[in-house]
Amino acid sequence: MGLPLSPQDWFDLFMHFAVLSLLGIGGAITTAPEMHRFLVSEKNWLTDASFSSCIALAQSSPGPNVLFVALMGWQVGVNAAGGLSAGANAWWLGLLGVMLTMVGIMLPSSILTYKATKWAHVNRDLISVQTFKSGMAPIVIGLLVSTGWLLSAAHRDFAQDWKIWLVTAVATLVVLRTSIQLLWLIAAGGILGAAGLL
Repeated sequence: MGLPLSPQDWFDLFMHFAVLSLLGIGGAITTAPEMHRFLVSEKNWLTDASFSSCIALAQSSPGPNVLFVALMGWQVGVNAAGGLSAGANAWWLGLLGVMLTMVGIMLPSSILTYKATKWAHVNRDLISVQTFKSGMAPIVIGLLVSTGWLLSAAHRDFAQDWKIWLVTAVATLVVLRTSIQLLWLIAAGGILGAAGLL
């Protein structure tokens, strides 16, 4: 893409992820729609395809759920340098993007979680604490549904993407109707993708 970022742009990137960190109830993935709005729609630092690829790659990899944020930061940095062909500059800016997005998404929520958990443990018998915990469940579910909706929007052309929709429907039915482990389904999807069938 080759969009040079100013120091203010880098600061905005960090601050946006820091704010999202405090809104990420249910994990960082629940804030993916807002990340998309900021990175793709507003700033044009990522394309729809690269945004979806970051999430897909991180979700299919073992490790923490938040890895997609590092991939987005990497991609923003590499794009700011003009692509990997820019050599060491692309690597340094990619690492800067990783650092800013990861510190931004992790630090505020970690501090808040530590403080809130400590307080909630001391006050666990209060009806307000119990009510708060119960009220958070529908919010988390709504945020996860909006993330799924956003990711499915990348495959709107049913005539072209019917295979992906079919695999999604079959996987959903298998999860709901059988006791087959989800990891087997992820592996099967990876094999189908690697074979070029999707």
